Amino acid sequence: MKQQRYAVVVLFALIVASSMLSMKSYRATEELVTNDMNQALAKALDEQQSDVISADTIQAFNSHLQIEALKGNAVLSVDTKKGFRPRPQVSRATILSLSDQRPSMVLWSMVLLWGFFCLRQHKRLSALGLYGGLALQDGRFVNAKGIEVKLTPMQQQLMEMLWHSPSHKLSKAEICDALWPKKEDANATLYTLIRRMKPIIEEHSNLKIESDRGKSYGLTIR
Repeated sequence: MKQQRYAVVVLFALIVASSMLSMKSYRATEELVTNDMNQALAKALDEQQSDVISADTIQAFNSHLQIEALKGNAVLSVDTKKGFRPRPQVSRATILSLSDQRPSMVLWSMVLLWGFFCLRQHKRLSALGLYGGLALQDGRFVNAKGIEVKLTPMQQQLMEMLWHSPSHKLSKAEICDALWPKKEDANATLYTLIRRMKPIIEEHSNLKIESDRGKSYGLTIR
């Protein structure tokens, strides 16, 4: 159904938007943290005029950190690829905790609410026994919104026949014998009935009435 597809598209768009917003905040915070740790390390090494990491280096490094939350969480390691030079590091969890995730959390809340709404809609539509956006309830056809599809008595009878058929398909002979049992040739009458029914069904659902080489008619999902 189109409504279900739209709901899934909206849900997917919300997920993508919230993920991108969260990642953007994380990357921005990561850059700030990296710059702060690099300047703190540079000042610490400049003070001791050596690349050797000692307890004094770590103490000086922490004292020069401008982001308070990094003190005690940022560590110094040795980068062997660059001649055993010290390199500041911090966990991803620390960066995430420092980043502003409030906007993305709002979007994630919308994702949860919309997902819950989609689930309820899916359960409701499943309970209706929908086929192609239509359901037969209490002898009348209704769309996904519960709005009745107005059909003439003859159109209603034909729709019910097609609806209850296991394949949603009937031969012309079966239809004509059921609707006009006393008429010798009802092909033209059936053609007129189908022609007038088609736009009504297509307007209110995702179904269409198709002819199979002029021998039968059936309901198919567009």
